[in-house]
Amino acid sequence: MAEITLTFPDGKQQNFPATASVADVAKSISTSLGKKAIAGKLDDQLVDLTAPLAKNGKITIITAKDPEALQVLWNTATLTLGAALHALYPTMTFGEHALTEHGFYYDTDNSEKPVSEDDLDKINAAMAKFVKEDGKITREVVSKADALKTFANEPYKTSLLNACPDDDVVLYHLGDFVDFGEAGVLPDTKLLKVSKLLSVAGAYWQGKSSNQMLQRVYGTAFFNQKEMDADDQRRQEAHDRDHRVIGNKLDLFFVDPKVGAGLPYWMPKGATIRRTIERYIIDKEVSNGYQHVYTPVLMNLDAYKTSGHWDHYREDMFPPMDMGDGEQLELRPMNCPSHIQIYKHHIRSYRELPVRIAELGMMHRYEKSGALSGLQRVREMTLNDGHTFVTLDQIQDEFKKILQLMISVYADFNINDYSFRLSYRDPKNTEKYFNDDAMWNRAQTMLKGAMDDLGLDYVEAEGEAAFYGPKLDVQTKTAGGNEETLSTIQLDFMLPERFNLTYVGSDGEEHRPVMIHRGLVSTMERFVAYLTEIYKGAFPTWLAPVQAVIIPVKNELHADYAYGVRNRMLKAGLRVEVDERNEKMGYKIREAQTQKIPYALVIGDQELEQASISVRHYGEDKAVNMDTNMFVDALAAEVKNYSRTGKVSGTEEKVQKQLDKN
Repeated sequence: MAEITLTFPDGKQQNFPATASVADVAKSISTSLGKKAIAGKLDDQLVDLTAPLAKNGKITIITAKDPEALQVLWNTATLTLGAALHALYPTMTFGEHALTEHGFYYDTDNSEKPVSEDDLDKINAAMAKFVKEDGKITREVVSKADALKTFANEPYKTSLLNACPDDDVVLYHLGDFVDFGEAGVLPDTKLLKVSKLLSVAGAYWQGKSSNQMLQRVYGTAFFNQKEMDADDQRRQEAHDRDHRVIGNKLDLFFVDPKVGAGLPYWMPKGATIRRTIERYIIDKEVSNGYQHVYTPVLMNLDAYKTSGHWDHYREDMFPPMDMGDGEQLELRPMNCPSHIQIYKHHIRSYRELPVRIAELGMMHRYEKSGALSGLQRVREMTLNDGHTFVTLDQIQDEFKKILQLMISVYADFNINDYSFRLSYRDPKNTEKYFNDDAMWNRAQTMLKGAMDDLGLDYVEAEGEAAFYGPKLDVQTKTAGGNEETLSTIQLDFMLPERFNLTYVGSDGEEHRPVMIHRGLVSTMERFVAYLTEIYKGAFPTWLAPVQAVIIPVKNELHADYAYGVRNRMLKAGLRVEVDERNEKMGYKIREAQTQKIPYALVIGDQELEQASISVRHYGEDKAVNMDTNMFVDALAAEVKNYSRTGKVSGTEEKVQKQLDKN
């Protein structure tokens, strides 16, 4: 009988029959491991518990305690969901299914009656029936031709099979339902005791708006109720922090698909937050040597052909506008070519470099409807963008200055949970990236060298670079736990070459500058969404759209004094309102808390007599009586200091020490 050699995590090797499965291997180690095993990994690829291993390789036994265990459970739950839907809706056809960070989904098409959230309880019950009966899942390997016959009446499955490069397909059977997909499925439903369906949403087939709209059913599952309860708590926290939910409650912005999906309207309060950030950013950049400019949102298409955007980024760009005289204009997807024109407008000397150009530049991206989300994914956005043109020997010093500027900005916004990622090209992907090995190797080596010289920790990620050069990404976590790029520094040797950028050196000859792209805080839309979630809508006083609300106890007695205090605060540059609605004082105070206004100032007889105010800080039950002028001065000082507590985060302190050291 043919044998295979398996290598275990500790390096030991053992021979087994080629027909041996993960279950056989686990039982050979110990009876208890045989009972606990749910799947395996062969050379880092998931394999089913009962599938013949058939080849040599490194093997790992997976139990419910391993990180990959949830993937196996969710694959099984997805199959069970399909079986339940098939039992309830025999004419339903099925599209793609996949795992998400916190569960799974299945796309469905039922022309008679599309699935809705009202159906979830019924579908949950149907899934539970399969679990109660310990539904056996059988595994079958068939040819692609036979699989196509099995799914002859399933147009979406047929399309997926035709795109599959393999000659053989693994089918999974549960009851009368059959499906195919990634390996890592349990042999039965016994462990699927704790699962639930979460929601239903529309999703275009394969994400294309020209395709059929399907119903996407989301769900999750865990090995025990404790894990499910923890996930419920996480979901509730994510919901409470969701910038779309908070934005609606606080009246910050709205998006109406009837007038344009992905095109946010900023309400006065949201606009105040954004305007405060924009003024802050401009002042910060100008004080650090940047020259702020305005450039058009339209540009001749030829510029994007020169830059490479048209070849490598076209599917994310809106169609060109034919002006009828041979000119084609394009809504810009990026600001780089615009800032290159600013640089090229004058002959540059080495004495001028670095030339730092910045703009709050409006851009447009052709985002699919299914990808749009509040302020995080939009079709029109304003990027805090900057480009620096430097000589070769200025790269590291400028890199350090940009990083210092970023750290300073993070401190002012109290952002302290971030990490660094060096993003490189995938050399095999010549369609996405310019095929110039020498340029890429040079740029990636210099970027890595700069980080190494600074002594900062980072991870490396292949395939995450911009199409024209490698970059340093500053990664942070959203309130929902997802990783997101907050800031970037990109090293670019390519665009200066393609646009023939030059400067006159000390030798009187022309030389090629290096271009550094950088974004401090992403787009205004995404940054406001991020801040809304990390602050949970309770913006620090300097950013809050209304910094204080004045509440007169009795309008007829105390309103005049209230407006006098308001005028004093307005002159100090503070944002303040007087609430003289005909409502009870307790209601007004609660409303101020609901609107997350930093300070509620109550004025009654005592305050009128003493020229004082009763101050209640957001989130606190007790109020303190303060002299009016003293409070106004203290509030103005708090705003000037960006509402800092005086504490410095560990990340900020560590990074700053390294920058200072170098």
